[in-house]
Amino acid sequence: MPRHFLTGEELSAPELHALLDRALALKATPLGARPLEGRTMALLFEHPSTRTRTSFEAGVHELGGHPMVLRANELQLTRGESVRDTALVFSRHAAVIGLRTGSEERLRELAAHAEVPVVNMLSPDHHPCQALADLMTMREAFGELEGRVLAYVGDGNNVARSLAIVGSLAGVEVRVAAPAGFQLADAHGAVLTHDPTEAAAGADVLYTDVWVSMGDDEAEAAARREALAPFRLDDALLDRAAPGAIALHCLPAHPGEEITEEVLYGGRQRIWDQAENRRHAQKALLELLVG
Repeated sequence: MPRHFLTGEELSAPELHALLDRALALKATPLGARPLEGRTMALLFEHPSTRTRTSFEAGVHELGGHPMVLRANELQLTRGESVRDTALVFSRHAAVIGLRTGSEERLRELAAHAEVPVVNMLSPDHHPCQALADLMTMREAFGELEGRVLAYVGDGNNVARSLAIVGSLAGVEVRVAAPAGFQLADAHGAVLTHDPTEAAAGADVLYTDVWVSMGDDEAEAAARREALAPFRLDDALLDRAAPGAIALHCLPAHPGEEITEEVLYGGRQRIWDQAENRRHAQKALLELLVG
């Protein structure tokens, strides 16, 4: 049976720490491993993508492989072909399949029928590849992860969930501060609160994500901005964190909404390192999955 990476829960704690060690080594020597030499990774995108597409495409190339980038409207899926048949065909041509999707059901069905590893490149409930890059960025900033505190403030979304799952696995205390109606339904090992200042107190990392997605209508977007306004990541909130605390954001950012421009481009963040680290962490993951 192939080994999939759908939520991050597929890893053990020792595997996660070894993966992060390997990611740091691959960052230092980007062409130091070629496990995909002469092989293809199918990258299926149902939605537009900047960081996920560029990091996977560049990373697969550095691993010696060919990134086969596909959009859903380029496949027979849009004309009624089943996910099962698509999985079986992809498995005959690719060593790994990545899917960025708006459907958890489609992700699970693809993994159920694929004969090669399937990687969740983003789904409605999970963004585990992002969480790997986030932990790698914390390793670079602080060294060991055990006992560190990451406070996520804002919308309790797929990124917050993956940070809770993968962060807890790494020994990080994850706090998620979100208003009523926006909080995670299940803590997944995180500390849940409705108070952003309480979450930020003494934290090593303050983390946020966008409040409004491109699919939100105008009325919904306005309601979300109003509810989430007290959860903005700014210098005042960073001042409540531990000395030397850093700001992270999975991007894209809306300066002036969930994060101030001063924090986004200032000296207290590692956001652009974090964006780069998507490539290195994913390379370590792919090396693990293809053996």
